[in-house]
Parts: sequence; C-alpha cells; structure tokens
Amino acid sequence: MEENKKQDGFKDEEFFVIPTESFSPLAQHPLVRGLYLTDVGFFPHALHHYRERKEGADACILIYCTQGEGYIHVGGKVYTIHRQEAFCIPIHERHRYYASQTDPWSILWVHFKGENVRYFPLDQPKVVKVASQAADNRIMTLFQILFRVLRRNYTQGNFIYISQVLSLILSEIYFREQGDGTGKQNRHITDMVHYMYRHLDRPLDLTTLEKEFHLSRSYINAVFKKYAGRSPIDFFLNIKMQEACKLLRSTKRTVQEIGAELGYEDPFYFSRAFRKVMGVSPRKYRDGE
Repeated sequence: MEENKKQDGFKDEEFFVIPTESFSPLAQHPLVRGLYLTDVGFFPHALHHYRERKEGADACILIYCTQGEGYIHVGGKVYTIHRQEAFCIPIHERHRYYASQTDPWSILWVHFKGENVRYFPLDQPKVVKVASQAADNRIMTLFQILFRVLRRNYTQGNFIYISQVLSLILSEIYFREQGDGTGKQNRHITDMVHYMYRHLDRPLDLTTLEKEFHLSRSYINAVFKKYAGRSPIDFFLNIKMQEACKLLRSTKRTVQEIGAELGYEDPFYFSRAFRKVMGVSPRKYRDGE
C-alpha cells in the first residue's frame, strides 16, 4: 500500500474546489452559510487512492461508494465501505482512507461545513447503507447536478442552489426512510394518519384502529407516542380541531354545521372539545379573539 499510494489523479475524474468563503457576501446568505461545500468530486476506479490527514480536515468529509471497496480509519477503528454505502468523517477528526487493492472503490465525495451540520447525525462515525437502487440513482443524480452547476458562474443563485442540493444529498442518506423496522413503524403511522383524515366525520377509538390495521392496542399507542408525542385519540382530536379552524376562517358555515361535519351531533360537545384544544370557543376563534 505504501509503495503505490496515490492522492488523486484518476482517469475520468471530476474535481471542484468551491471558494465559498472567499466570496464573503455570497457565503453570508442564510441559505448558504447553513450548509456549504468547499470541495466535491468523483474518483472512478481509484486504484491506489490514499489520503491521510493527521490533524483532520477543517470540514466534514462525506464519501459515497458507487463501486468496489475501500477502508476508512477514524476514531481508532477501521470501517470498510462497499457499493451503495456512505461514510462521513467528522470535522477535525484524524483519519486516513484508501481504496482496496483488489477491488478499488469508485467514490463520490464532498467536503462541507456550516451552521446546520449539527442537525445531521454525523458526530458518531458509521457506515450507512443506502437501501435501494432508486436511492442510489437519486444520490448520483444529485451529485451530477452539483457538477453541472459548478461548471457555471459564481453567482448568489448558484451558491444557494448547490447548498440546497447538498442538503438533499445528506437527507437522502441520513433521513430518508430505510428498509428496516423503523420504516415499518413509519408506514404504519402514515397509514393510520391517512385513515384519520379520511374519517374526520366519524368518532374514532383504539378498537377501530386495531381492527382496521390488525395491530395491537399497545403497539398503536407506542408508535404514536414515539412519532407524534401523544396518544392516537389525542392526535385525532387535534387534527379534527385543525380542520375546524380552517372551516371557521374560510367558510360561513355555522358552528353547529361545522361540528356536524366533523362528527359532533351535539354542538355544545363540539364547542367544549374545540375549547379544550384551542383555548377559546369556536365563535371567539372565528372573530379573531
């Protein structure tokens, strides 16, 4: 490895250095300073690729492997990454990385920093598997968009644009639903919320949800508590009252008519439920009090 190590210079590579910080007025725009690139590139079939930074880098380094295999040393551990896997080296973290000699990686990579870096789960290094070919295609398309824009002029609009594309790349890797148990929970709560919106004109209880979705009462409660911070019945009540607010402000229907549309035969019961959630009566809400 030491005899053949190579920093860069690969056939058909793409490589851009973005002087964001040198364009101070452009870099200070809120949509730029939150998350911006300093370097980005693509190294295909990067045989003998090797990089070591004993003092770390002054930016986070995201590496996305499109083919082959490579190794990343950081935090006293060695991580192996393969096709459709990503790894982010935290800012200022000592590291070294290199391609496999037998199956060298092809990598898309970007150095980035900004105020919004802290909102992504990057502090604890880990290999992230991109679950589907569609997600892999999206990531590669987003990098191609970056490359196309970076061949153009340094303008405020282009700086904003590439910052937003970078945010999409990170969100695709770290936040988009993955094919695991958490994804199933997300699907369940999404389906139940869609069901609630289709049945705002009816009462709802846990027995109905159990029968409709073939899920246990305890599981339904746990999923809503995890993702919505409240019970499913409280959640349903809140979206009913949000709909009531919309109808009160955008229509001339009476309070009784709106209550009936939302499944409340008794207008006084509807008013009490509305006041419980919104803190004022439906009439006072409509009057803007």
